[in-house]
Amino acid sequence: MTSSRILIVDDDVSLCEMVVAFLREDGFDASAVHSGEAAMERVAEDTFDAIVLDVMMPGMSGHEVLRRLQSNSAGIAPMPVLMLTARGDDVDRIVGLETGADDYLAKPCNLRELAARLRAVLRRSGRNRDTRADQALAVADIKLDPGTRVASRAGEPLKLTGAEFAVLRELMQNAGQPVSKESLTRAALGREYIPYDRSIDVHVANLRKKLGQSDGAQSLISTIRGTGYQFISTPGG
Repeated sequence: MTSSRILIVDDDVSLCEMVVAFLREDGFDASAVHSGEAAMERVAEDTFDAIVLDVMMPGMSGHEVLRRLQSNSAGIAPMPVLMLTARGDDVDRIVGLETGADDYLAKPCNLRELAARLRAVLRRSGRNRDTRADQALAVADIKLDPGTRVASRAGEPLKLTGAEFAVLRELMQNAGQPVSKESLTRAALGREYIPYDRSIDVHVANLRKKLGQSDGAQSLISTIRGTGYQFISTPGG
């Protein structure tokens, strides 16, 4: 069985050596580079299943690397990104999620949790083959095909991150019914919800923008105060 290829991007060489060794022992095909510039060169010439990207690096920051990856300016295929942020730094987490990161983990991190988060990110990227997850969905004018990871609205393709795709899929599978933030976090992000964690809120905000909802338009994703979110079952409904 082919191992998932993971690229670690962090200027802390000792940390990278430890993380790479752990992930290899845990069944991943892991390697590392130590700058944003080296990361861009590496992904332009090689293929990876996911990137673990530190925010604070000299030269090109992790946020800049993420922006370049998301812009696809170098013709690099989209891939999941897990950001490493300073502990307690909400700004870095929110900026990373808004830019397109699939998940984040605060440093110093537990390596077992890192491996578990990576597996969740990889599953959201289409590597889990459970039947329910592969069923095509169509609600209002939104269509999702989890098997091919294709999403569209009114026939126009939607460019979604793995986390955004997973959140939208969970909401559409429960269209017309409220879905709690706890359920969304478990189903879409593969972890337990922590009070005051804004990850789901940021992903939903990104989805609303990508669905083309103007400020005065009827939202396809409604906020259910004190609970979570709900995908409307019919336009205007």
